[in-house]
Amino acid sequence: MTSIKRLIALPLLLLACMVNAVAQRSMEYLNRGVYAINQGDGKVFVSWRLLATDADNIAFNVYRTVNNKTTKLNKEPINQVTFFIDETANINQANTYFVKAVVNKKEVETDGKFLLPSNAKNYLSIPLKTPAGYSPNDVSVGDVDGDGEYEIILHQTGRAHDNSQAGYTDPPIFQCYKLDGTFLWQVNLGKNIREGAHYTQFMVYDLDGDGKAEVVMKTADGTIDGKGKVIGDSTKDFRNSNGYILSGPEYLTVFNGLTGEAMYTTDYIVPRNASTKNPTPEQLQQGWGDGYGNRVDRFLACVAYLDGKHPSVIMCRGYYTRTTLAAWDWDGKTLKQRWLFDSDKEGKEFAGQGNHNLTVADVDGDGKDEVVYGQMTVDDNGKGLYSTRIGHADAIHVSDLDPERPGLEVFSTQERFDDAGMNFRDAKTGEVIWKKPSITPDKGNQGPGRALAIDIDPRYKGAECWVAGGGVTGLYDCKGNKISDKTPPCNMGIFWDGDVLSEVLNGTTVGKWDYENGNNKIIFNAKDFNCTSNNGTKANPCLSADLFGDWREELIYRTNDNQELRIFSTTIPTDKRFYTFMQDPQYRLSIVWQNVAYNQPPHTSFYIGEGMSTPPKPNIVMKEKSVQ
Repeated sequence: MTSIKRLIALPLLLLACMVNAVAQRSMEYLNRGVYAINQGDGKVFVSWRLLATDADNIAFNVYRTVNNKTTKLNKEPINQVTFFIDETANINQANTYFVKAVVNKKEVETDGKFLLPSNAKNYLSIPLKTPAGYSPNDVSVGDVDGDGEYEIILHQTGRAHDNSQAGYTDPPIFQCYKLDGTFLWQVNLGKNIREGAHYTQFMVYDLDGDGKAEVVMKTADGTIDGKGKVIGDSTKDFRNSNGYILSGPEYLTVFNGLTGEAMYTTDYIVPRNASTKNPTPEQLQQGWGDGYGNRVDRFLACVAYLDGKHPSVIMCRGYYTRTTLAAWDWDGKTLKQRWLFDSDKEGKEFAGQGNHNLTVADVDGDGKDEVVYGQMTVDDNGKGLYSTRIGHADAIHVSDLDPERPGLEVFSTQERFDDAGMNFRDAKTGEVIWKKPSITPDKGNQGPGRALAIDIDPRYKGAECWVAGGGVTGLYDCKGNKISDKTPPCNMGIFWDGDVLSEVLNGTTVGKWDYENGNNKIIFNAKDFNCTSNNGTKANPCLSADLFGDWREELIYRTNDNQELRIFSTTIPTDKRFYTFMQDPQYRLSIVWQNVAYNQPPHTSFYIGEGMSTPPKPNIVMKEKSVQ
């Protein structure tokens, strides 16, 4: 290469490096997430996180401290898995476990340890301060103090009603707990926020990059923050005779995740009506599709990296008819609106396409997130990317469902009476790859309410797809070929037993699909530990997520008496070593929106299943540990 060419190439190379650096997502600090479980057989199962930022050749040594005496437990550094079974522990006394990383044959101090109490249970218990008449419901997690360990943000629900049902409800209550059970704060949203699955979507994430998570929620007059301060006018009561709240101011509030203090409050965008805070039924009917309060109060929310580097919170309203999404940026002091998507302006093809849930993913591979809003997708710039015009449905799944196709795919249902069934599409373009109708479309069947797309059969590469209800039966491969008349429960998936096939999560049970005989074998049941699921027939845990330990996922359930949360983690050995799913950006953001309306399972941005490749390293930078 000539010297002139070298001079030209050098700045271009530097520019490429700078662009790549700018595109890195800033994500929360995570410690090693060491966790230990009493297996019940005198042995202790110890696991820890592999981080996406770790060197490929990293290995680990495991240590146990008892009565100030520390013992190294493994003979050789562990470099193939991220768990160890301690067969020499005395479970009748307290044991503290920690690991040290080994890089190039040198030990490196790592952050994070776990105290296993004497005679510990095989779950982590979090005692609750449940108000009388309330029960624990959905959970989100965030590191509110910046120490690298997640805290629990819990939605406590009392009397509730769906949007389609009249009646008064109890004020929604939110609480924050540390994993050791320490209670941090409580926020009471007040009587002017209705309780129900579609009203209050609570977003938990570090939005300003200070290493500590905030909590963002819709609020109203009478909301009481974690310090006891009232937002707005506590004397106001905007409930009508049917229990709906269709007048009065609507706010959006950012709460301090550590204290529950309201740090900033602004008007909720989009309002019920642009011209008045007290719209008439006729105005609601014209704007949203009915006048009594059903469609106008359908809320969704998510967090997305719209610029590829910083997170934005997105608060939404409507999906049956008019559809609106407002993106906000939080700088630690104020909320600034980034963009507003409104189907009234974008075009009628974007109206009525939303679900009771949503998904965030980089569908076009540009490093920036899109919002998959049911049967349409909104681009990172707030413009409509595409709409299939298939219409509203209940369930949606987005991942690399077909690893033989480039990019991501979407699997969903069709509920419209004249087009009932299920469909599989390209996430980037909206092209419908295959579609299965109801077997009785002539009878005008409403389509399936639930769908699931996970890999449960190793004979077929990619996710298996199936639905529940609506006259569509059978199990399909990712190409749309029917492979079985039998299906497992159609609810959620989870990685539990150590292979790369997903298990089936339904209610309180984890099941393994016997693909040869068409049976779902139960391998774990939280009901055995006096726990129950949430949300009636939706039958979901409080949360399913990779909270700590190795790459497998944990389950959070409430106890039958509503006085405790119990966190369950697998003790099944595995020969797989993956970095924590919480550092896959799509998976991490799916934990943020998992609590939204009808809970859906999280998915990674890469294919995980039979015949998978090594997961790609995400383009992220992990924050430094926050100074306490």
